[in-house]
Amino acid sequence: MRTTVGIIGAGPAGLLLARLLHNAGIDSVVLESRDRAYVEQRQRAGILEQGTVDVLRAVGAGERMDREGLRHDGIELRYAKKRHRVDFPALTGGRSVTVYAQTEVCKDLIALQLKEGGPLLFEAEALAVEGADTDSPSVRFRHEGREELLECDYVVGCDGSWGVARKAIPAELTRVFERTYPFGWLGILADVPPSHDELVYARHDRGFALLSMRPPVSRHHPSKEVASLPIESFVSRLYLQVPEGTDAEEWGDQEIWDELERRFETEDGWRLERGPITQKSVTPMRSYVQEPMRYGRLFLAGDAAHIVPPTGAKGLNLAVGDVVTFARALTYQQETGSAELLDAYSETCLRRVWQAERFSYDMTTLLHRAPDATPFEDRLQLARLERIASSRAAETDLAEGYTGFPLD
Repeated sequence: MRTTVGIIGAGPAGLLLARLLHNAGIDSVVLESRDRAYVEQRQRAGILEQGTVDVLRAVGAGERMDREGLRHDGIELRYAKKRHRVDFPALTGGRSVTVYAQTEVCKDLIALQLKEGGPLLFEAEALAVEGADTDSPSVRFRHEGREELLECDYVVGCDGSWGVARKAIPAELTRVFERTYPFGWLGILADVPPSHDELVYARHDRGFALLSMRPPVSRHHPSKEVASLPIESFVSRLYLQVPEGTDAEEWGDQEIWDELERRFETEDGWRLERGPITQKSVTPMRSYVQEPMRYGRLFLAGDAAHIVPPTGAKGLNLAVGDVVTFARALTYQQETGSAELLDAYSETCLRRVWQAERFSYDMTTLLHRAPDATPFEDRLQLARLERIASSRAAETDLAEGYTGFPLD
């Protein structure tokens, strides 16, 4: 089998890249180790930056997102029982974010790929990237019980932190920068309307808490646009900061609600609505960057090259930035014969990656209480939050980071 671009991984990055290349008239093959049902049910991020929303619309994958996603024009910060809303459009020239789960993005892009795009092979496990430093790289993979070889002009690894693409770059040529945080997120999904119509980020002496939401499945409301439904139609997604290594089952439902209520408490008597918890899990917190993001004709994208803690909602959006950069560079090479943009791929992506790493780190250290935090550090956190609440410049910096750094 031969193609111009071999794409390893059918997450949102790999699928979007295939769509971008298809629209540019460049052929590709996507290899995904899991089956279609797994990819379409894999729960991950749910906040799309303005740039991600714009790209999905531009490639023809925005119809259902516009119908069922929920536009958010701000977030609320809570600290010392105070509430402060950050108004995104007012601070960024009209930019916003959209609540639309990664699973739904994947469903939309899979449907487009199977209808119009090149081959998308599920249960095709990539075993190795070979010849990455030559003009004819290939991907050895197993599909339907047989080993096969996908010959390419370029390989893009969108296969995550444990995939084969990252391993194909010689360790002596890479630099790794990472930080593991001494806490994680206990996340729940609950059958109860969200207690607020925008995300709430709470800093508390007992630890961080996040109030989020998930839109209802459209089939439950066949005659209405989900975005037009009242907030009561949505279900709640909430998170608690917990010690690193916590087992989700150690927390009882009543205990979770009590702790959430404590951390979200306000001086104006705001109430947290409770309901049945349907899912419960713990997410570790980690920052990671591998440089460079290119080796020969192998290019890394998304989690294969970088990981951010979820506080800044940057993971999926960073992956989108990577594949948009690659698609533009390859299109430029095809049209002009110049590899200038391809040669600059790693440097171009890393500028945006490090800004997102910085923003995610800032949000994490602003809102989470370290296990060994001192009273001095507690007061510094409160001072930082007061600065955001009282300074338009500080508030604008947060709003610009949250809604997304430019894709160009």
